[in-house]
This record gives sequence, C-alpha cells and structure tokens, in this order.
Amino acid sequence: MPRRLGAAAGAVAAAVSLAVGELIAGWLFDAPSLVVAVGDWVIDTAPPAVKDWAIAALGTADKPALVIGITVFSLAFGAVLGIISRVDLRVGVGGFLFFGLVGLFAGLRSPLASTIPTAFSVVVAVSAGIASLVWLIRGLQRVSDVPSPDGSWTRRGFLTAVGGLATLAAATAVLGRALAGRVRQAVTSRLDVVLPRPVDGAPAIPADADLGPADPELEELASLVVSNVDFYRIDTALTVPRVDLESWTLKVSGLVDRPYEMTFDELASLPMVERYVTLSCVSNEVGGDLVGNAKWLGVPLSEVLERAGVQAGAEQVVGRSVDDFTVGFPIEAAFDGREALVAIGMNDEPLPFAHGFPARLVVSGLYGYVSATKWLSEIELTTWDGFDAYWVPRGWSKKGPIKLQSRIDVPARNTAYDPGPVTLAGVAWAPNTGVGGVEVQLGADGEWVQAELATSLGKDSWRQWRYVWQSPPTGQHEVRVRATDGAGRVQTSLPTPPRPDGAQGHHMRVIRVR
Repeated sequence: MPRRLGAAAGAVAAAVSLAVGELIAGWLFDAPSLVVAVGDWVIDTAPPAVKDWAIAALGTADKPALVIGITVFSLAFGAVLGIISRVDLRVGVGGFLFFGLVGLFAGLRSPLASTIPTAFSVVVAVSAGIASLVWLIRGLQRVSDVPSPDGSWTRRGFLTAVGGLATLAAATAVLGRALAGRVRQAVTSRLDVVLPRPVDGAPAIPADADLGPADPELEELASLVVSNVDFYRIDTALTVPRVDLESWTLKVSGLVDRPYEMTFDELASLPMVERYVTLSCVSNEVGGDLVGNAKWLGVPLSEVLERAGVQAGAEQVVGRSVDDFTVGFPIEAAFDGREALVAIGMNDEPLPFAHGFPARLVVSGLYGYVSATKWLSEIELTTWDGFDAYWVPRGWSKKGPIKLQSRIDVPARNTAYDPGPVTLAGVAWAPNTGVGGVEVQLGADGEWVQAELATSLGKDSWRQWRYVWQSPPTGQHEVRVRATDGAGRVQTSLPTPPRPDGAQGHHMRVIRVR
C-alpha cells in the first residue's frame, strides 16, 4: 500500500474527528470546540517570550493563526497515524484515543465547559475519527487495480471515498461553526438590551476635534473615535465568550463589609455616565495600532465598591472574567478622580461580544493587562501582595500605567512627494493626564517644531495633531514626533521594548521628496 494513501486516510479521519467536535460544540453551548480548547491550553501554558513574539508578529491575527496551526498539526498527526496503520491498525486507533484524551483534558480546563457535554463531545468526535480510519485503512488493504467480485476497492474507489469523507467533514465543520454563532448569540439576548440614558453624558464632539473628515490628505489618520468593528482586540480568549444574561451576575467580594451580587438589569439601573477613554495594550510597539479611543457608558467603579463597603486593608482591585482571566490594579485608581468604569456600552451600543459583553472594566491611564477585564464576572478587593493577576507571573510588571506616546499616521511609510508642502499628522495620548502639546522633528538632526493640536475631548482621550511642512528639500528625510502631557512632561526618546511595562521612544517615518 502506498504511504501517501495511508496518509490521506489518516488525515481525513482526523478531519472527520475535528469536524464532529465542531458540530457538537455548536449544538451544545457548554461543550467547547476541541480545537479551541487545545488553543486555550496553549495560550495559558506558552512561555511569555512566545506570546510576546506572537503579538508582535501577528497582532490581532494571533488567535486565528493559532487555530489554523492546531488544525494543520492535527491533520498532520492523523496522516502519520494513517501511514502507521497500514502496518498495525491498533497503533492508529491508540493514537486517536490519545488525541481524545488531550482534547478532554484541555476541554475540562475551560471554565465555560461542563463535564458531561465535554466528555460526550470528545467520545463522539474520537469515535467518528476511529470509525473513519478503520473503514479507510481496511478498504485500502483490499485495494486492487481492477474491480473484483469479492468487494475489493479500486484505487479510484478509495480516492472517491477519501474525497467524499473530506467534503463531508468540511461541510460538518462549517455547519458547526454557523450553529455555534446562531445559538450562542441567541442565548445572550444582546440584541434585546436597551442601554439606559446616562445621568452625565459625554459632550458633543466639536468640529475642530476631528481633523480627518475635513482634509482629504488625512485619509490615513486614525479616527477620533474608533468604531467597534475597528477597535483593537488583544486578550487570552481563543473564542469570544457568549455570556447568557439570564444567568450572568456581577459579584463584588473580598475585603468588603457587604459582599453582594447583581444582575445585568440591576447594574443597568444604576446611574450611568458616558466618557471618552483611550485604551492601550501593553504590547503596543512605538507607532503601533494596539490603541484606540471610544465612548464608554458605565457606572463609576467607586460607586460599585462603595455599595459593598471597602475595608481598610483593601489595596488591590482584582477583576475576574467568566473565563477566569484576571487583572489587578491599585485601589487608588478607583477613587483618585480618573475615569474608572464598570462599562456596559461602547459607542452608543451594548458592548460587542468581542469587547466584553455584558460588562467590562475601563480604567483610564492603565494598560489593559492590569485593568481591562472583559466579560466581567467578579470584582474582588485584596491586599497588594495577596494576589498576582494573570500576566504578573508571566513576566509583566504588576503596575501598568500607560506611557506618554505619540504616533505618525500621515504620511504612510516611505511615501514619495513632489516638491511642495507635505502634511504630517497623527495622534498622541496620555490618558488620565491629557496631551498638552505635540512637536515634530524635521530631519534626523532637524529642529523640533510645534504641531497644531485638535480640540481635546478630555484628558482621557487621545488628540489628533497636524503639521504642514511648507518646503521640505529634495531627498530623503526622517521625521519624528514627541508629545508633552498635561503636567508638562515630555515624551522620552529612550527606546524600550513593551516588556515589562510598555514601550517608549519616538515614532519615526521616512519621507522622500523628488
């Protein structure tokens, strides 16, 4: 028997197993996809350096890349088992059983999974894979070049069987993913949520706060308010949790006098405020796009905590999500006057699933890894030394104040211009302090000149800036940007990497004048 036919049989059997797992995951809300479960396990156990590389190299595509990688590895593993099974089918069956044990272990680690549905999913998926492998290998062992009255397959018949199973597996996987999307979105009832009117709404955006719409040269300038679809997403969830509002509650616990829980309706009935707040990922490189500004609707975190009665020993606010991800930040951030919200709305909509529905934490001036719990399920008060949140044991700083930063959006990289004025533009941010000024350096050793600042939306929002270089000389030029915050501090030129507490340095672009 040719090795390649055995490999095809094993790969297709693995595809059947994965597809059946996807179908059951779509049917049963609390049975995770085997691919997703293994992916979550990989994310939790991967060395910090690997995670850093994935975010730096792939950005928001890191999760899809991981899913594709696990799928390809599974098919390759199946192909190897298929080759071995030509000689000893028992080894192939044993390999699929091992595959199932790995999936079961990973699946049961998920806090969103239930034991019986997860075990059922694994048993059925592995059984389907083993049945496919046995059927194809036994058929392959009887392949002949011509039709035979004893029921042997021809090579063409075997390939037809392989192709048919592969097509069925693909269709099953697509159906499973579609079913998962429909079912999970239905049970969350997000579309039925009507956001309450804030008692303190965000101000109307002044016309001169957004430079982009009025200037066609600023097409690449980041929007003053980033849409929900375009807002960056960096988290540890391989698939977005779909939280059922009927069973969801927010728990307030720890060093408080009156621990309590509240439903979404109870949370939404509290006095709401609207605020523009810029959030940033600590993994954002200088000039990177893992940062965005949005309008958030929520309850001040201080009010949520005061209802419970904060004890004197409380030093740290721990946010915990439905998938057990945790953040932790000093309790002072909830009471020092900055915008710190338990948010339920984003840009006039209920929180999107990808950004934390039904509730999340938004804390101005702190990187997301220490503050921005999405899919929030619990707020716990602890001592500072009593708990280390998810990223701290993985090599990141326990404190994560956002660094003063600025970015050049216009022109794009290595843009060439004809002689004449050249427009430079971008954004700068210093949440909780505000941006007081932006300067641009014209040429590697050139002077720093003041840029025009758009009107501010507040100290927690980023600001757009623009500078028109009237007569740049012919040749290639490096242009840099630096910001000054509301307290007069100037952005440092010293380059530092994101680890352990955020990147620093001046963003630079190269332009060429013909």
